[in-house]
Amino acid sequence: MYLWIKALHVIAVISWMAGLLYLPRLFVYHARVGPGPQSDLFKTMERKLFNIIMRPAMAVAWISGILLAVDGGHNHSYWFHFKMLLVVCMTGVHVYDGVLLKTFAQDRNHRSESFFRIVNEIPTLLMIGIVVLVIVKPF
Repeated sequence: MYLWIKALHVIAVISWMAGLLYLPRLFVYHARVGPGPQSDLFKTMERKLFNIIMRPAMAVAWISGILLAVDGGHNHSYWFHFKMLLVVCMTGVHVYDGVLLKTFAQDRNHRSESFFRIVNEIPTLLMIGIVVLVIVKPF
């Protein structure tokens, strides 16, 4: 059963990461347009990405990850604790994306494209740290 859970975890993480990388990119383009038909299209795309893909993927990643950690005995390793810190940060990025989503939904965004380009890089940096910790297990 462990390998099935691991496969599910990898699928969920890939899906979650895709959303974490794509949603801020949508925000970049959405920040360029004012209220109107284009903005309404972005709002629909952003809402569906967040609610239909990102939220369930995050939940499955967390649940399957905890099961793997407990079953594999990793929850007592230092590398795992640091990895979990980065996963919590990734979850914080997810939550912040939800706040930004609501701001756009209410036509109250005042941030620039550049801001969203920077926000778009944060999940990548966290992902690099997580992958290195999981594969290399440096401590």
